[in-house]
Amino acid sequence: MSQRLTLSIAAVALTLGLAACGDQPQEMTGSGVKQDGAPYTGVGKSQYVQGGWSAGDKASWEQQLKSRAQYGQNDYTRMSN
Repeated sequence: MSQRLTLSIAAVALTLGLAACGDQPQEMTGSGVKQDGAPYTGVGKSQYVQGGWSAGDKASWEQQLKSRAQYGQNDYTRMSN
């Protein structure tokens, strides 16, 4: 019984050891990896596009982010006195 248990444990350990050798490399530069574009290029026509921003224009993208940070997400400017 003891020898059978030892052989079973050895077989399981060998199976797990061989399964670990089959792992594929996970590189970011491998084929099939889609690289993201610049955020200011947009996603095409959308109903959620902020007015005053044109897709592909980095300067207008930065201006929209600046104004959103100043007026939309700054609680000190949104609070009434």
